[in-house]
Amino acid sequence: MEEKKFILTISRRYGCGGRELANILAEKLGVHLYDRQIVHLAAAKLGINDLHEKELLELENTVKPLASRFIPFHSFGMAMGESSQGMFMAESNVIRKLADDGPCIFLGRCADYALRKRDDVFSIFVCADDDYREERGRTVYEGKTLKEMDREDEKRARYYDYYTGRKWGDGAHYDLVVNAGRAPLAQIADGIIAYIRTVKG
Repeated sequence: MEEKKFILTISRRYGCGGRELANILAEKLGVHLYDRQIVHLAAAKLGINDLHEKELLELENTVKPLASRFIPFHSFGMAMGESSQGMFMAESNVIRKLADDGPCIFLGRCADYALRKRDDVFSIFVCADDDYREERGRTVYEGKTLKEMDREDEKRARYYDYYTGRKWGDGAHYDLVVNAGRAPLAQIADGIIAYIRTVKG
């Protein structure tokens, strides 16, 4: 009997190794991992072709909408909020289309919310204690401090909470919450895969 194929969404606290874990899972499962490609695909849909990736990420992370008149997306310095809302909607559409193409993994981008109506999605939230994150900040994230990583988490939480109406990191919205500091990431990936196969059949 052929094994069922599922779509994974991974949300994570900064400094927990969520991206590394996602890459390991993608390799073990033999599926594609979508991360920042989603931002570029969404920008292309909106006709935004004159911004660098850093500018697109800044645009994406701004969540205070403006109630003023419409200003073109490329004028994002003046209408960042409206552009951010457009990016969120475009990213959600991109995620749903990619999910229709077959099994894959989405990292961040509120994919768990965008795909909430599908029954073949398994959503994971990756966390870790501050000691683990602080150590990775020094050794993996080019000397980032815990305070800097917490600020990034605040941005992620604000963005997620604003656009989904849910609380970022609330275990009730995920199928599995994983503490990345408890075992090697490859071992955690094996545990996740075994758990999904047990639960999803």
